[in-house]
Amino acid sequence: MKLLHVSDLHLGRSLGDFDLTDDQEFMLDQLLGIADENSVDAVLIAGDVYDKSIPSEAATRMLDHFLNSLAKKSINTYIISGNHDSDDRLNYGSELFTTNRIFISAKYDGHLYKNTLKTDDTEADIYLLPFVKASRVRHFLPEAEIETYDDAVRAILENEVIDSSRCNILVAHQFVVGESSDPDLGGSESLGTKSVGLVEKIGFDCFDCFDYVALGHIHSPQQVGRREVRYSGSPLKYSLSEVNNEKSVSLITIDKDKNVDIELIPVKPLRNMRHIKGKLRDLLDKSNVSSPDDFIYATLTDEEMVNDAMAIFQLTYPNTVKIDYDNTRTREIEQVDISRIANNRSFDELISDFYKQIYSCEISPEEMDIMRSVAKEAGVLYEAG
Repeated sequence: MKLLHVSDLHLGRSLGDFDLTDDQEFMLDQLLGIADENSVDAVLIAGDVYDKSIPSEAATRMLDHFLNSLAKKSINTYIISGNHDSDDRLNYGSELFTTNRIFISAKYDGHLYKNTLKTDDTEADIYLLPFVKASRVRHFLPEAEIETYDDAVRAILENEVIDSSRCNILVAHQFVVGESSDPDLGGSESLGTKSVGLVEKIGFDCFDCFDYVALGHIHSPQQVGRREVRYSGSPLKYSLSEVNNEKSVSLITIDKDKNVDIELIPVKPLRNMRHIKGKLRDLLDKSNVSSPDDFIYATLTDEEMVNDAMAIFQLTYPNTVKIDYDNTRTREIEQVDISRIANNRSFDELISDFYKQIYSCEISPEEMDIMRSVAKEAGVLYEAG
């Protein structure tokens, strides 16, 4: 039995001002090719199918094409919701889809969705656990003591009858951690998981009754705790923190004795994402320019700010996403003790000093008026009296 484990497609996502529809269509076509070439029996999609709860027309069109292509190849597809997905929208038509071997679980309803996949000599029970919050699990399992996400997931699994003599596979989208370390964070998930703290973390050992656990949520491909509990990672780079990731999908082979083999198959982007650093003149020197259509994050080391740096850069690298600086001035700012800056300082003084640090000149009265207006809108500056 062969399974293709993918996650975090984030269909409909953009990168800065750049639309990624072409890139995502190219990626999905690769996944179809990989499924075909390896004669997979099923595709497991572990959440964050869409990037937004209200997906764009392009995003729904891409998913429709992808699922139809898999159905025509008689490949079973198992889909769960992630934290970016709308439960109701992803679940729409799920009963009808089952006739085309597409199994969707987008909302926990008190029980895990289960489907048995059979091949010539192997059977596996595939369980689907959509993204859940502790509050939703409490609603369906009021007798369970649930305070954290870990409590919630353990309560869900304890409420199920899982036959350990059979091959059991789980598809889940949660923040699962190892025995002594957290997974390597990447992409948009890094801020969210850090801000939530310990509450969101789920120990990998709660999945001990499963022979393979197909995880989504973290964009960097990796195992968690044991080899058979793993994140496939996102198949495309979606942020600067992923720039050094080698993107892949996981090909899982399971035999009748429940032996699991895992192979990572590279996914090549239509346009790569790169981070380049140096002086503007050197970076744009023709002898140093390569793959100009890639998405570029540039860090300039010039000591002086370059006027219209983005416009200049995009003449050579049209898909430049962001430019920042690493020079004497920015390093001085990084070393400043922020907690002391605001002591006995007015708003105008703080803004004036910051402006001077960045631009080496005084802020104009007109610009200060704009800053005051923005601060009032944000609720950090209040009118006297």
